[in-house]
Amino acid sequence: MTLTATSVLLAQAAAAPPASGARLVAAALIGIALIVLLITRFKLHPFLGLTIGSLVVAAIAGLPVAAAVASYTKGFGDTAAGVGTLIALGAMFGKLLADSGGADQIVDTIIGRSSTRTLPWAMALVGALIGLPMFFEIGLVLLMPVIFLVARRSGLSLIKVGIPALAGLSVMHGLVPPHPGPLVAIAALNANLGITLAFGVLIALPTVAIAGPLFARYAARWVDVPAPHLFDDERGDGGSRRTGDEADGTSGGAGSAATAVDRRTVRRPTFAVTLATVLLPVVLMMGKALADIFIPDKANPLRSVLDFLGTPLIALLLAVLAAIFTLGRGAGMDMRAVATSFEQSLAAIAGILLIVAAGGGFKQTLIDTKIGDLIAGWVQNSGISVLLLAWFVAVLIRLATGSATVATVTASGILAPLVTTLDPAQTSLLVLAIGAGSLFFSHVNDAGFWLVKEYFGLTVGQTIKTWSIMETLISVVGLVFVLLLSLVV
Repeated sequence: MTLTATSVLLAQAAAAPPASGARLVAAALIGIALIVLLITRFKLHPFLGLTIGSLVVAAIAGLPVAAAVASYTKGFGDTAAGVGTLIALGAMFGKLLADSGGADQIVDTIIGRSSTRTLPWAMALVGALIGLPMFFEIGLVLLMPVIFLVARRSGLSLIKVGIPALAGLSVMHGLVPPHPGPLVAIAALNANLGITLAFGVLIALPTVAIAGPLFARYAARWVDVPAPHLFDDERGDGGSRRTGDEADGTSGGAGSAATAVDRRTVRRPTFAVTLATVLLPVVLMMGKALADIFIPDKANPLRSVLDFLGTPLIALLLAVLAAIFTLGRGAGMDMRAVATSFEQSLAAIAGILLIVAAGGGFKQTLIDTKIGDLIAGWVQNSGISVLLLAWFVAVLIRLATGSATVATVTASGILAPLVTTLDPAQTSLLVLAIGAGSLFFSHVNDAGFWLVKEYFGLTVGQTIKTWSIMETLISVVGLVFVLLLSLVV
């Protein structure tokens, strides 16, 4: 199908009179139910579930087959082009951060400067910093040896040390770009990335504090399990890097804890260099947001430069290029090792890219069948808070599918038509409301649930009392702060 033919089909679909409201509602409900059923009952990959669901929605809504395919492929392509590159760059950056030992340096430095009393707060900070550029699963695997070793050497409960780190990882995954969920929602809702990033960080900090160190005090009373010795002999040295104190026969305390992963590097980049590299894309995107607010003249040279540097693609690209020298070369990696790290990072995100792009196709189908307009009109006339509705829709899909990413992309598609009635700040809050809802109550249909259960050596009941409640707390607290922020912006 040529580009011209596709455009004609989409124009015809947009101009066609919508089906009856009852038929459109039925199409949406059946399509969403089918997606959930295919993913949960038949264990179909979400990419296939979203693709089939999109075509079924279009068929029930009365969209011609050719127009339905054109609508889906347009949404798929637009999302892959707009978000796929950012996800790929983020994955490359995160993999190089891990392979260079930069992530270890952040962990060791922060933990090494913490007392036993402040250790849970330090673990929350570690989780947030590691979670900023990394996918949740990668960050969890990276931090598990640290959590085990810190718990044993400090004498603190594994839950009291682990929950804060998990909270930091999870909040960043759901609320802060450049993670796939927030990026997809930003693209689907045409939100301002700089504003969303600023609001996301503002909401993330107190949310991590409440769901992490504060909640861990109570969770540690409910569940008391010893830290396993899973990583102790992985490198033949007890699973830790020996510090000067340990070499002298004295205890290095919690500060000597480190991951037991061999990074194959001669040395590690310094903490200051690593932290500056991790925060570089955040600073660039924040600079663009501030320039848009405080420099109204678009022709101003300073604003033009900041707008260019803060564009997500440019910011992440510059961060990856900088990381080659500050992290890769700074750790003694040659260019072949850096290239290998990048190559390995891309293989791991193929599934995520397909899910995200298919979510974009589903969103476009909802728009072209006028289902989105119907929902938008109903919400406007009902008086229900758009932010609360967005959170609730994401919660339902999260509970049904177990996937935060699927919940985000589906909810974003359903609510996309509402953004025409919102200003940029409210649109960014809508993104965050969806992100908060996508984290609600992780349970047995979520891969993260089983990952935490097995690593921590918990029963299903203990995992629900700790991990699942923590995720629910993140979701509810995140929503509360979104609603509070909506009162002042």
